[in-house]
Amino acid sequence: MNKLQFARHRRLRNSAAMRSMVRETVLNKEDLIYPIFVAEGKNIRTEVSSMPGVFNLSLDNLGAEVDEVVSLGIPAVLLFGVPEHKDAEGTEAYHDHGIVQEATRLIKERHPELLVVADTCLCEYTDHGHCGLIEDGRILNDPSLDLLARTAVSQAEAGADIIAPSNMMDGFVTVIRHALDEAGFEDVPIMSYAVKYASAYYGPFREAAGSTPQFGDRKTYQMDPANRLEAIREAQSDIEEGADMLIVKPSLSYMDVMREVKDFSGMPVVAYNVSGEYSMIKAAAQNGWVDEEKIVMETLTSMKRAGADMIITYFAKDAVRYMEGN
Repeated sequence: MNKLQFARHRRLRNSAAMRSMVRETVLNKEDLIYPIFVAEGKNIRTEVSSMPGVFNLSLDNLGAEVDEVVSLGIPAVLLFGVPEHKDAEGTEAYHDHGIVQEATRLIKERHPELLVVADTCLCEYTDHGHCGLIEDGRILNDPSLDLLARTAVSQAEAGADIIAPSNMMDGFVTVIRHALDEAGFEDVPIMSYAVKYASAYYGPFREAAGSTPQFGDRKTYQMDPANRLEAIREAQSDIEEGADMLIVKPSLSYMDVMREVKDFSGMPVVAYNVSGEYSMIKAAAQNGWVDEEKIVMETLTSMKRAGADMIITYFAKDAVRYMEGN
């Protein structure tokens, strides 16, 4: 054995201190964005049945939630609206006193330093559940863009720090960028859902947001899960149209795509650790099949290793507590 030559990789694994010192990927609380579902009404704190630990919150319960987020050192929240009224054009999405707009004002008054990311879409607000206008059963692209632009401007006027359009209409970034600039919000960045797949992982979210399509599906505007090169084309278009950050959604089954988007673009990349990914871990943990803390931290770290600079995750509060040993 003394004459054999081979690498001694285990030398750098001998102790926790050694492993920490040579660790290549580090997850920090500053990397996390916490999604919140804000519902119109009063005295609402309703747990989402398929997402244990996640709630629909009315404005009178939102303050305590964001107080906790700030106390944990999480730098940003992503707001989704759950309106009382829906119609064919999703008018509550761009109403000056829409639920996301009112939630943004409340948060910025209470915690000016907390970054508010506004999800910019129509599906939670339309009675048909699609992300654009409908005509003869077709989701219209260009006529939907004006409504998305109006939504983005109204969110920026309410104080949103970042606009995050998630609708996957062609040209949505350039139209929103132009509208924001025209309204004097040229310094408000766009965190584009640049690579968003038509995924089965969104099921629990649709329960939380009440956004299940009332007919058909979203495959004519969200991407085919089998496609990799298309993701690069989508990301390239959004960069050219003025996106400042690129979201890859979902994350867990698309880490190869995330790495390629990061390497190709050099842009800040955001992983969306979506509802189905959250619920699978929660269900397995509640059944005692996995160690929730270890699985969560391994999963989120793997997303950073795959190229994510930021992670949108319903585990954000739990992850910070795990990091800090609480």
